[in-house]
Amino acid sequence: MRILMIILLFISSVVVAEQPDEQTLQLASLEQEIAALHQESLTKSGSARSVVEMQLLNKNDELRRIIKGLIDNRTDETVPILLKYVNQQVIFISQASEFLEDKITAEEVKLDEAAQEDKLSVQKSLDDARRFYTRLLAEQWINYEWLELLGSPNPNSADALTEDISHRLEFMSASLSFNSQQEALLLKQLKTASEGEKPSVQLEHLLAQRSVASDIDNLRFLVELADEMEIDTTQYTQQIFEVTGNLTDDLLKPKVLISLFSSWVKSIGQWLVDNTPQVLFKLVIFAFIIFIFRILKNLTRRMVTRAVSSPNLRMSQLMQDFFISMSGKGVFIIGLLIALSQIGLNLAPILTGFGVAGVIVGFALQDTLSNFASGMMLLIYRPFDVGDFVEAGGVSGKVSHMSLVSTTIKTFDNQIMIVPNSKIWGDTIKNVTHERVRRVDMVFGIGYSDSVEHAEQVLNDIVDAHPAILRSPEKTIKLHTLNTSSVDFIVRPWVKTEDYWDVYWDITREVKIRFDKEGLSIPFPQQDVHLHMVNNNKD
Repeated sequence: MRILMIILLFISSVVVAEQPDEQTLQLASLEQEIAALHQESLTKSGSARSVVEMQLLNKNDELRRIIKGLIDNRTDETVPILLKYVNQQVIFISQASEFLEDKITAEEVKLDEAAQEDKLSVQKSLDDARRFYTRLLAEQWINYEWLELLGSPNPNSADALTEDISHRLEFMSASLSFNSQQEALLLKQLKTASEGEKPSVQLEHLLAQRSVASDIDNLRFLVELADEMEIDTTQYTQQIFEVTGNLTDDLLKPKVLISLFSSWVKSIGQWLVDNTPQVLFKLVIFAFIIFIFRILKNLTRRMVTRAVSSPNLRMSQLMQDFFISMSGKGVFIIGLLIALSQIGLNLAPILTGFGVAGVIVGFALQDTLSNFASGMMLLIYRPFDVGDFVEAGGVSGKVSHMSLVSTTIKTFDNQIMIVPNSKIWGDTIKNVTHERVRRVDMVFGIGYSDSVEHAEQVLNDIVDAHPAILRSPEKTIKLHTLNTSSVDFIVRPWVKTEDYWDVYWDITREVKIRFDKEGLSIPFPQQDVHLHMVNNNKD
């Protein structure tokens, strides 16, 4: 960096002596600032000195911006002065480049000889020197462009710089390839290293990562510079993409796309030549194992179906379906894992990934898991089964299908209702057809003027005459309520569950017919209205 300070001080003094008044004021101000920063840098060290040197770089950029403005608005009078300045820039940047080349060489030697704990700092210093060197190359190319604009081109030096950039691109490409391979190798070693070896391998891996990052930055910068110099950078753009995987505008260039496609086709072709026999053999093994376990899956389902269908077990339909389904799926999953292991896949990361994915899916599907848990409770406690008539989750009807997540109920008007199991388990469940015998509860009323004994006799005759009514348990026919408009009897015969509605409808119809024949009235609500006449006679 010392050579840069000398360059800046010299340039400032040259420009101040020869520029017109307005520019002279600007450059004089820069000269004072640069001189002050130079004096300050002499008193600093370490990171503080690096900060001051960065400020000097920024001042140099301002200086070059002024010169660029002067060149863009040049006149015949200013051209000689600008030529002197640009030629001085060419000389000083050449000297600075030589200085940095020596420094890079020294830092590379120092890195090889440095102790483990010092390598990171030396690596950083080396990366900074390489980055600054590539920046100087770009500024030198701008200098040659300025000379051409000022009518004094230097083709020999420009050609030499072009050749230097080409060699530099090749070197950075080779360095990136080497460091990328080293980083990948060290990453593999890190995974298998013992606890005692890990610190050393981690440090080497970190150094390799930084080297790769530095190489990528420098190569990108050189590619941009080479594009301006009309140097073919197709292979380097392709290499950056293959290493980083980042999409850039350069990839849209036809040459780059063709090169990438050709490289991929060549890689695929070589891979097929080298691995086709082995891959085909593994695919045959994979297919054979899957075929065998599909047969085992079907056999297992049949065996489990026969076992759970045994009358002695008295399993619900949901529990039977659960065991049948899980047995088949379990066998097939085991076969799939065995097949995957035979084609070379490491099952440990896959199973670990399934575990992590299970936790994530569990958080995302809390409601579904709640339904699943409720389905398990329904499976264990069996409050109803497929074919039962139930009132559950606010829905009444026949259970047509059950799963661990939801229950499908067909209503009496033939609608399909799919109810989440959590809603069913969290509410009252009424199983209408769970018991084999049910009591039919009916109420019939007669008028207050009718005979109670006669009505009881008629009701007993009707109930006893119906063939579907059970003799045990005994029926109940009693005078129940003296209502506002009627005398109410309860009629409660016992029937088989499947005969419930037939008996209910038959008895209700027969009561109406018999009451009409026997002269028993079926009253409806009545209300007596009393009118009081008021005589308003006037004298």
